[in-house]
Amino acid sequence: MIVVTGGAGFIGANIVAELSRRSEPDIVVCDRLGRGEKWRNIAKAEIAAIVAPERLIGFLDGTGGGGVRAVIHMGAISDTTEANVDLLVEQNIDFTLGLWRWCAEREVRLIYASSAATYGDGGAGFDDDPSPEALARLRPLNAYGWSKHVIDRRIVGHVRAGEAAPPQWVGLKLFNVFGPGEVHKGAMRSVALQLYQSIAAGQAASLFRSHRPEYGDGEQMRDFIYVKDCVDVVMWCLEHPDVSGLFNLGGGQARSFNDMARAVFAALDAEPRITYRDTPASLRAKYQYFTQAPMARLRAAGYERPFSSLEEGIGAYVRGYLETDDPYP
Repeated sequence: MIVVTGGAGFIGANIVAELSRRSEPDIVVCDRLGRGEKWRNIAKAEIAAIVAPERLIGFLDGTGGGGVRAVIHMGAISDTTEANVDLLVEQNIDFTLGLWRWCAEREVRLIYASSAATYGDGGAGFDDDPSPEALARLRPLNAYGWSKHVIDRRIVGHVRAGEAAPPQWVGLKLFNVFGPGEVHKGAMRSVALQLYQSIAAGQAASLFRSHRPEYGDGEQMRDFIYVKDCVDVVMWCLEHPDVSGLFNLGGGQARSFNDMARAVFAALDAEPRITYRDTPASLRAKYQYFTQAPMARLRAAGYERPFSSLEEGIGAYVRGYLETDDPYP
């Protein structure tokens, strides 16, 4: 059995879809489906059970641990603007630490989603150095990033102290992920999807204007990564139980939002039309102008597969999903 928390969400659903394609016999999805179309993200997969988050530990206890091959923990409040910090503590911190303890006690492997939001404005760099000293230098810009950072520091602290740990543990610091399965995310959907929806409707691409002189309008840069590349890394981790640690997961190359817009226009065979609007004043103090994931640690651990270029990923997303009748994983 493999348990995927957030298994009907964006990245989790793509992991569930790949496990199903690989004929994994017992896939358990931990998530809430609500009243919308989120269920469509897992409609094509063969699933053994769907478990609400508040029931997960009891469900796992019922298995005795012996039948669980791994827990892939992608579930979280991922809204970077979430203001209810108590809710972030409950769902992002307490729930994750509870899973960590369960996996450590039952000797079950754990792969979990961290975030590039832990790096804050990048002033301390983007190196996935797992030392307590390096982690202590990071200053997340929002409560979401802080909640992920708490987990990284706590887990590294447990391991450094020689306390009980899962036989394999992997924390993946996800950068800017885009791809199928994110339609339900509303305001938190990727810039790629937002641009596609505007351009497909015949509108110009609208990007934030730069408010720093060293960056032109739309030249703010992010490390964009196609969700299928993230899934490949998770599958590789499952295939290599000897690999543990905290790793960046990005494409390894910063690209501008202008590049992203041009890639979407190209995928739609349309001439680029880009306009710029002011970044909202409420976001300017916490706005990242540059992110890029050094990938040397994951490469040194043995991961060799190349990552999709921005153009390759956008082309696959637009032509393979968004321009079809079935945009789901």
